[in-house]
Amino acid sequence: MAKSSKAWLHRHVSDAYVRQAKAAGYRSRAAYKLLEIDQKDRLLRPGMRVLDLGAAPGGWSQVAARKVGPRGRVVAIDLLEIAPISHVTVLEGDVREPQARAAALEALGGAADLVLCDLSPNLSGIAGVDQARAAELAGLALELACEVLKPSGALLVKVFQGEAFDEVLSRVKRAFQAVAVRKPGASRGESRETYLLARGPKPR
Repeated sequence: MAKSSKAWLHRHVSDAYVRQAKAAGYRSRAAYKLLEIDQKDRLLRPGMRVLDLGAAPGGWSQVAARKVGPRGRVVAIDLLEIAPISHVTVLEGDVREPQARAAALEALGGAADLVLCDLSPNLSGIAGVDQARAAELAGLALELACEVLKPSGALLVKVFQGEAFDEVLSRVKRAFQAVAVRKPGASRGESRETYLLARGPKPR
């Protein structure tokens, strides 16, 4: 095993959020990013309809399902297969395809209250390329959110600090009434990831 891989593995195994996630039954440490943002911004409420884009392995969907309760509805979609999650409708598909978007909307049973997107591109290690790919994914989430959200709805989407950040932020601000930047403590310190929380899609 390469030295860098060993270092990552050691850090991962010793990571407090990884240990907490295992103890709480969450599939990934990323669950704590959503929990932290939700605690601050009160995103998730009982009875909500939530669409989780790029949901694998399902940590955010687990959090959402627990928060919205039996009267709510959570739909998780990803290109990758997701193992079943209690009280979550899991779909395998590409949200860039009209059929996948239609299936997600049908599963939601109506307009969404919240769209979540913790998608990351397959990283190449080339900063400019990775940031461009991440910006493309954020743009996809933005377009879909504008299609499926209620007028009172919200979008929480991962973005990466770098050359493309300001462009993505501007696009989101043009589409929503209010936009805030969030960097949860559960994000690793060296990570350039951050999150945009956008509320109230503007009429198109």
